[in-house]
Amino acid sequence: MAFWDEKPLEAMTTEEWEALCDGCGKCCLLKLEDEDSGQIFPANVRCKLLDGETCGCSDYPNRQAKVPDCIKLTPEKVREIAWIPKSCAYRRIAEGRGLAWWHPLVSGDPNTVHAAGISVRGRTIAEADADTSDWESHIIDWVDWEPAE
Repeated sequence: MAFWDEKPLEAMTTEEWEALCDGCGKCCLLKLEDEDSGQIFPANVRCKLLDGETCGCSDYPNRQAKVPDCIKLTPEKVREIAWIPKSCAYRRIAEGRGLAWWHPLVSGDPNTVHAAGISVRGRTIAEADADTSDWESHIIDWVDWEPAE
């Protein structure tokens, strides 16, 4: 039995926890908050450390020092943060849905997440290039999309 099928998130080793990340890059998109309602909207603007093609962090070990509002996911945060995408492996495991067919641990191929259309590859703009005078134009609605099982 695979570790993600037999262990709760809290029991996973650091290596297992890190392996659960599918490399989609969705958690590294900037979010906009409606000041009146508090509702969070994902934007097509990526963190300055996220590579738009590989969907990997360019300085993962030092990300929190370089991006102070970078959130380190924990089992508790995965269950509490409403903006975690429905496709996120951590959220899927926490909700008892298991890993999807396109997850690299299931498919054996790190590119399946991109081929399935789950990742942010080719769909974002760099933070430095964003038109900050019109943030609303950057709001996206595809973050929670998942292909059929």
